[in-house]
Amino acid sequence: METRAPFALIGAFVLAAIVAIFGFVYWLNNTGGLGPRTSYRVQFEGSVPGLLVGAAVLFNGIRVGEVTGLGLAPENPRRVNATISVASATPVHADTKVGLEFQGLTGVPVIALEGGSLAGSSGPVPTLLAEPGAGQSMTQAARDALRRVDAVLAENAEPLKDTIANLKTFSEGLARNTGKLDGIVAGLEKLTGGGTPVQKVTFDLRAPTDLGHGTKIWKGQLAIPEPTAVAMLQTQRMLFAPVKDYPGFAEFLWADSIPKLLQARLIDSFENYDIAHAPLRTTDVGQPDFQLLIDVRQFRISTETGPVAQIGLSARLVDKNGKVIAARLFDESQKIGVLDPATAVSAFDDAFGRLAKDVIAWTAQAL
Repeated sequence: METRAPFALIGAFVLAAIVAIFGFVYWLNNTGGLGPRTSYRVQFEGSVPGLLVGAAVLFNGIRVGEVTGLGLAPENPRRVNATISVASATPVHADTKVGLEFQGLTGVPVIALEGGSLAGSSGPVPTLLAEPGAGQSMTQAARDALRRVDAVLAENAEPLKDTIANLKTFSEGLARNTGKLDGIVAGLEKLTGGGTPVQKVTFDLRAPTDLGHGTKIWKGQLAIPEPTAVAMLQTQRMLFAPVKDYPGFAEFLWADSIPKLLQARLIDSFENYDIAHAPLRTTDVGQPDFQLLIDVRQFRISTETGPVAQIGLSARLVDKNGKVIAARLFDESQKIGVLDPATAVSAFDDAFGRLAKDVIAWTAQAL
């Protein structure tokens, strides 16, 4: 007995499977549903490279439909008309912006819609106009930019040529004057304190030692505060009158600022006279009985009539109540044979030695 194959049933099954596959594909292209659709006409000014029927339509980045038709505008060959079908619930209005985007590594083009400001408007939507240059790809944009650059270069060929020639002339001038430039840079480096630092040479002032033992001793504690002086004298440099740079003195430094140096050497001189009754600094004693107040008037080398070391002080002796007991001006000078640092310091030592003796004798007499 022969068994008849159910060809009709098999054929129906195959047709149903094909219909299901096509239905699934349609569902995917229809944003996952078979809801109501609305068609709109979109007009592009220029080319739309790669745009195909079936391409996706995005609204604010969300897929809402697809392209259903493409064609050239008969009235203007530069325009492209496209028909899109989107879900009816999509808020497409007359001011909705239209553009072309390229997605993925392969640059698949899609139509991109962005919501406008007329969200509450009603009535039929006219033809949507894409933004100028919406269909321009990155490659085309780069080509247009290069064309503009070429046009700018072509228009300014002569000025550019002159500029390059001027640069060449300037570089040749620099090459010819390399030595002078090195000298200028070295000078600036020295002026700003850069480069190899210059080694400074420090000199001290010597206190006199041939004062003998104190024959007249004062009663009470004597103190010598730091002398006062104008700002110009608050320095360790050798000062000149008139002001001028002299060879050999650029690296010269006194051991301390001039007022502090005179304070220290005056105290040393009093100690050499009588260390038991020598004055102290005001910071080393609470309330002294007497103070020797010194104001530095000059400490310099005068070169007007020949190099001369000049030292000038004003001195006042005051008691613990601030009453001035005695006051006097002291001035000493010493000629300098050769104007160099060592000879100048020796002259200052001689002048200060005589001045210190006078200060000590005057102090002992006043107290």
